[in-house]
Amino acid sequence: MGDPRQPPTGSRAGHVTHRWRRVAAGILASVMAAGHNPISAQERPRTGAVPWAAGEYLEYSLKVGPIPAGSGRMQVVGRDTLRGRPVWRFRFDFSGGMGFLRVDDAYDSWLDAETLRSLKFEQRLSELGKYRHRVYQIFPDRAKYQLNNESERESVADPLDDASFFFFLRTIPLEVGKSYDFNRYFDNRANPVTIRVLRRDTVEVPAGRFPAIVLQPMIKTNGIFAEGGHAELWLSDDERRILIQMKSKLPFGSLNLYLRKLTLPPLVPADAAHPTRK
Repeated sequence: MGDPRQPPTGSRAGHVTHRWRRVAAGILASVMAAGHNPISAQERPRTGAVPWAAGEYLEYSLKVGPIPAGSGRMQVVGRDTLRGRPVWRFRFDFSGGMGFLRVDDAYDSWLDAETLRSLKFEQRLSELGKYRHRVYQIFPDRAKYQLNNESERESVADPLDDASFFFFLRTIPLEVGKSYDFNRYFDNRANPVTIRVLRRDTVEVPAGRFPAIVLQPMIKTNGIFAEGGHAELWLSDDERRILIQMKSKLPFGSLNLYLRKLTLPPLVPADAAHPTRK
């Protein structure tokens, strides 16, 4: 989610760029974990059965008001191994801009396939000609994380990063009319995030027509999901819970995201995804 504690920059160019980055970051960070309605044992996701599969690919168009302004992609790269653990690897990237305000950001996440806890998160951010590369190594067993080569910092017991938080949200039953607080973001300074489940809807986007469940995320930051603002996410109202559409109101207008292409490989049964070890 970048750094949710950074204030907006003073110039209009910096301010707008900051908002653009919040699109990519905010979509991912709209999902942090437990409070108003703690997740009960029967609601916890099974680690073997997940609503995604290797090769899942979602592509979005971005508009500022009615003006096309960029595109984003969210994908399940596949299975991998990290520090001896089986992991899912996710990728989210965003590119676009208006005039000289260009943004080209990419986020990669490695999620433990058995425990659904983050092990690594990487950001490659190119904004207004400036490039930043951040690698977070996350150690759930010790509740620590490390940014690049800096000293370790305090984390949480069951950490999730920006990208993996979104995928984790897809595994949780969401009941209309309820609010959920989540305290699982790996940098505890950004916790908690509140998710309000507003209603069911049917929405039409370039990729087609979908039944959806509508969420309102609220985060204690100055981004597009900040408290006091208003942003809504439409997730498909089915077993996959993919992001269909996002709409947000900002001081300079609206910032909207629409699904335009998708590839959804068959889901893997729980026993195949998480075979019994000998």
